[in-house]
Amino acid sequence: MNEDKNKQLFLSLIYSFQMQTMMQLGKLANPMSGKIERELEGAQVTIDMLDMLKEKSANNISDDERRFLEQVIADLKLNFVEEKAKGPSDTPAEEIEEKTETSEEKTDEAKN
Repeated sequence: MNEDKNKQLFLSLIYSFQMQTMMQLGKLANPMSGKIERELEGAQVTIDMLDMLKEKSANNISDDERRFLEQVIADLKLNFVEEKAKGPSDTPAEEIEEKTETSEEKTDEAKN
């Protein structure tokens, strides 16, 4: 495979891990269910996999790829700490959605 294709595939792989982790952190809705779900243990495993990829690919990727990977890992770790501080991840998705809907209703009422 040529170098450009490999670079694009590598960046796509990192991006897919990033999106998966953001869903696990409850930052993005699951596209299959449309629901916000938190799974902090899964997020931690995915972040650990990205750390492993960074270590294993240290001398085989370009500076751009390295910077992208480092930025994604740093961003995910910050989001993980933020979500971990909120408490247990075993809050049912319905309860999270309910809280979201309630806050949206309050925002709508405040506008009127």
